[in-house]
Amino acid sequence: WGAMKNGKITAADVEIIADGGAYMYTSTKVLGNATLMCTGPYEIPNVNVDSYAVYTNNIPGGAFRGFGGPQGAFAAESQINKLAEALGMDPVEIRERNLLHEGALLSVGTPLPKGVTIDKVVDVCAKKAGWVRTESGWKRPEIEAAEKPFIKRGLGFSCAFKNVGFSFGAPENCWATIELKGKEEIESAILYHAGAEVGQGSHTAFIQMAAEALGLPFEKVTLVAADTAFTKNSGSVSASRMTFMAGNSIRGAAELALEKWKSEERPAIATYQYRPPKTTPYDPETGKSEPNFSYGYVAEAVEVAVDIETGQVEITNVICADDVGKAVNPQQVTGQIEGAIVQASGYAVLENFVQHEGQTLTKTLSTYLIPTVLDIPGHVESIVLEYPDPIGPFGARGMGEMPYLPFAPAVIAAVHDATGHWFDQFPLTPEHVLFGIESRDE
Repeated sequence: WGAMKNGKITAADVEIIADGGAYMYTSTKVLGNATLMCTGPYEIPNVNVDSYAVYTNNIPGGAFRGFGGPQGAFAAESQINKLAEALGMDPVEIRERNLLHEGALLSVGTPLPKGVTIDKVVDVCAKKAGWVRTESGWKRPEIEAAEKPFIKRGLGFSCAFKNVGFSFGAPENCWATIELKGKEEIESAILYHAGAEVGQGSHTAFIQMAAEALGLPFEKVTLVAADTAFTKNSGSVSASRMTFMAGNSIRGAAELALEKWKSEERPAIATYQYRPPKTTPYDPETGKSEPNFSYGYVAEAVEVAVDIETGQVEITNVICADDVGKAVNPQQVTGQIEGAIVQASGYAVLENFVQHEGQTLTKTLSTYLIPTVLDIPGHVESIVLEYPDPIGPFGARGMGEMPYLPFAPAVIAAVHDATGHWFDQFPLTPEHVLFGIESRDE
């Protein structure tokens, strides 16, 4: 990346090489997202990105939370943090000077969909983490030294944006059916919807949105879920899409059912298919695309304590500001944020998938380590912002993946703040960190 002395980024030249394994499974799709996200939520006038998915003898890659977004965000946020250091600027200040805004062009040459709020999440997160806006710009807080001399504390900052729904021309739609029962007044409603429940609380949110759209108490709505005799396709629970897509289909079905009820149909049954604005794939000649119809925006500040004698990294505090548009179920939204951060902490400091000549060397949970309750961050503060998405149901945006994206680069920045060494790969295992510290001192 290149920037002026005032911190304004002028150019980004990126090359991405992805190990696709022996078969092309989701490599190109994941790479599509990484290609878009690798320049971050920043307005950069000159961009060149060359991306390659290559065949190897390794295992094919698959979907993971963020679907290419974490890889792209790590590159982008590490670059802007290093630029800030090189220019002697505050990391929040340099971001503010380059953030995408309403009507700004993406790196693919098309404008962002309306409802851009990256500036708002950055502002709220920075202030909560102790940054202060002065006449000369943002100023970061001083970090109190640890009591033990071999423990070094650091603070890092990062932000990101992530698409809602399927991207780059992939077919996208969602169906819902609503049946209203009663005589003079609506006594009950049945929602037929195929959206899957995989632990994040989708079905509760479906009933909440149906009740809201129908003007009924929650208790009067029942859900028939994923029954192929009654429900039509809703698409997968992925791409942070289900609340957005299901909500719009439910709202459409509710409006049609209420119209039939007013026309005295008993029962009143209506089916609705929601289709969002179309997206387009990358143009093979120009790279131009209309990649997504909606985005979510997030910023995170992370504090760490690094044992410079052992290389152990402890994540002590996380602040996450996430614009969800409308929190349909605030408890579930907070749970998604905390869950994403716990998962991302494994990605950042523990999980190490090692392959050699097509063989997996870390194939058990005793070698590929996932975080337990003893490994999760000491404190997580979730700040839920609600700036309505112009086309989201009740203003809601997708948000399941968003908190995952900026976490790892914020950890990297915090460890750099503590140790003075930039790390460019994950996970930050004790031996990796210790080697980096020792190489810095040579």
